[in-house]
Amino acid sequence: MQDAVVAPRALLLGAFDQLLQPERFKDYGPNGLQVEGKPEVRKMVSGVTASLALIEAAVAANADAIFVHHGLFWRGQDGRVTGWMKQRLALLLAHDINLFAYHLPLDAHPELGNNAQLGLKLGLAAHEGEKGRFGDQGLGFVGGKPDGSGFASPEALADGVAAALERPVTLVQGSAKAIQNVAWCSGGAQGYFEAAIAAGADAFITGEISEPQAHYAREMGVAFIACGHHASERYGAPAVAAHVASRFGLVHEFIDIDNPA
Repeated sequence: MQDAVVAPRALLLGAFDQLLQPERFKDYGPNGLQVEGKPEVRKMVSGVTASLALIEAAVAANADAIFVHHGLFWRGQDGRVTGWMKQRLALLLAHDINLFAYHLPLDAHPELGNNAQLGLKLGLAAHEGEKGRFGDQGLGFVGGKPDGSGFASPEALADGVAAALERPVTLVQGSAKAIQNVAWCSGGAQGYFEAAIAAGADAFITGEISEPQAHYAREMGVAFIACGHHASERYGAPAVAAHVASRFGLVHEFIDIDNPA
């Protein structure tokens, strides 16, 4: 019987860091290895958030490592290990599971990141070079349909997003004009709306909407679509984890823990 393929934890960390270049970003928490587990990894599970449900699923899947977008530790949080933090850490440590987490670096990767993969899912391609990026640290993408055909209306774009992500979306129309330039940034990037408008977007897609964005959309004539924080960030983690797992010949499984937010 052939032995299972394993890879040293340190090599995996180096591969993730080389791919995602976390040193380039000012982030809200530590990127990389957040919880140390087994020194060698055979199976890796990926998911969006290091929730208790995902950790339990990783244990059931006999995983040695978890790769996520939303890790356990964030700037300014209470540092005490109590409640939900104690539960999650206790389960990781009891089963010696490594936790790798990359936040903004995972959003930004030009091919495998959340925004690149969300664009693929929605049938959008970013413009070439600097014209294809906007916002703080260049996290947002700007582009459109690869064939340049555009969308007949904001409703047509919103319907396409809802169909692709298989969930309802919130649309603030702005105006009834056709959509050519689309800006998008996954997760809670509603604060990027003004930068998207300045970048020439006819519509902006992100995960969440707050009170000011509805007014900006109506006053500036630019459509705003909120498609769900979790729903917009389901694609980067499995793409990166599968890429690195394939490089080392490891088993990889994406586990999607449903989240209505």
